[in-house]
Amino acid sequence: MTISKKPTKQNPQSINIKVNQNKSDQGKMAEVQLCPTILNTITTQCFTKSVIGEVDLTEAIEVMKVKSDTIIAGDLSELESTLSAQVASLNGIFTTLARRSANCEYLNQMETNLRLALKAQAQCARTVEVLAAMKNPPIVFAKQANIAQGHQQINNNQSPSHAGKTINSSNELLSEAEHATLDTRGTIETGSFNQELAAVETVDRR
Repeated sequence: MTISKKPTKQNPQSINIKVNQNKSDQGKMAEVQLCPTILNTITTQCFTKSVIGEVDLTEAIEVMKVKSDTIIAGDLSELESTLSAQVASLNGIFTTLARRSANCEYLNQMETNLRLALKAQAQCARTVEVLAAMKNPPIVFAKQANIAQGHQQINNNQSPSHAGKTINSSNELLSEAEHATLDTRGTIETGSFNQELAAVETVDRR
């Protein structure tokens, strides 16, 4: 007679995941502890467990991974659904706190509830902006800029000057009539003058 043992019930908070077998035990533990999917699943369960109860952690991690991979692949439909639901939730928080502030007897209680209500309203408006940007992304017009490293010299409509040649503008004269450059460095011809020379009288100073 064979007695079969009942299978032990698995702890819903235990984690069964696949890790890289080539790593050491410490490396496997580090991979689990730093995995963003696992950490965010645990954080979510800490806040939702009081409402929906405990959920098998391994199954929850698998669902979180599927959701993450869907968003990474480019499907943002669940993000849009999340933001749309949060708009309604934040609006409900604002309404509740605003009504509570109106029924407060003391000024400090009214101020606290009203300040929290306005924070919820501001966050609701911000969520609406993000959701609208996801549905209708803004068009950005960017001008192309060509930025070179180091010193850059730009000559517009000018012919390049010869290397080593220095132009001295003080040696050039500009004619007002023809706006032409006059070069005075050439040889000037001697002009002829028709003048009669008088005889030099000899003076005796003895």
